[in-house]
Amino acid sequence: MSKKKVVVSLGHNALGYTTMEQWDAVKITAKALADLVEADYQLTITHSNGPQVSMIHKAMTELRRVYIDYTPAPMCVCSAMSQGYVGYDIQNALRAELLNRGISKPVSTILTQVTVDPYDEAFYEPTKQIGRFMSKEDADIEVKKGNYVVEEPGQGYRRVVAAPKPIDIVEIETIQTLSDAGQVVIACGGGGIPVIEQQHALKGASAVIEKDCIAGKLAADLKADQLIICTSVPCVYKNFGSDKQEAIASMTVTEAQKYMEEGQFEEGTMLPKIEAAIAYLTNVPNGSVLITSLDNATDAINGKTGTVIIRQ
Repeated sequence: MSKKKVVVSLGHNALGYTTMEQWDAVKITAKALADLVEADYQLTITHSNGPQVSMIHKAMTELRRVYIDYTPAPMCVCSAMSQGYVGYDIQNALRAELLNRGISKPVSTILTQVTVDPYDEAFYEPTKQIGRFMSKEDADIEVKKGNYVVEEPGQGYRRVVAAPKPIDIVEIETIQTLSDAGQVVIACGGGGIPVIEQQHALKGASAVIEKDCIAGKLAADLKADQLIICTSVPCVYKNFGSDKQEAIASMTVTEAQKYMEEGQFEEGTMLPKIEAAIAYLTNVPNGSVLITSLDNATDAINGKTGTVIIRQ
């Protein structure tokens, strides 16, 4: 019997927000991932990178302020750095955890590029905040460079970049080959490096891709049996945060769409996860989506908690 092919999407809680937090967090994350490997799941892992890419962007910007001749790193390069940095910690922690359990299985990180449409509407209305808070003077300099900034009352200004929809995962054949060979693959970190295709060349875009959105596409492209989205809560809820809060153990795509129309899922938190689930199930009708927290993942795959979404 072939192993169950699963794409696991890790959120901020699985990685922490600083270098030291990440160092500790990935050790805990590795245990949960190793549990899935022991349960005979063939894993492909993707992850968020918001705090990490923001930290790198800040560092590169400050380096430019100190050394005037230094060329600051563009967003695509910061994204590539964060993929390598986060992937490095996850793969080493998971490899060590697997070996401690007597499991010898290669774990590799693939630096992944994702093409986007240069005419995507997101480029005309950037919304994703990155980097440090700036003074009005520094914000004006960014605007003169052609960048977008927003003001946070009482804190200053921050740069904002676009979050376009992904078109193609450039390295998908490599990811597929390694997965088919039984390796654990870490790919599309932080949504992947957004690039624009120009003839045969790929040019980095000043943008970020939503982690949940690329997780749904990665799972669809790999024809995975299941997409597991790890978040900060054990399951999806109706009326979240109210005295009428109610756990949703399972739902179909039709029911999920109905809840979306009712405004049940908050934009920027649960809504992108539900949208990713629907996108995946549209392409893989026989698949399933499990939304839960990382520390509940083992119980969730055994049906004890979590929210399962299916096509019908």
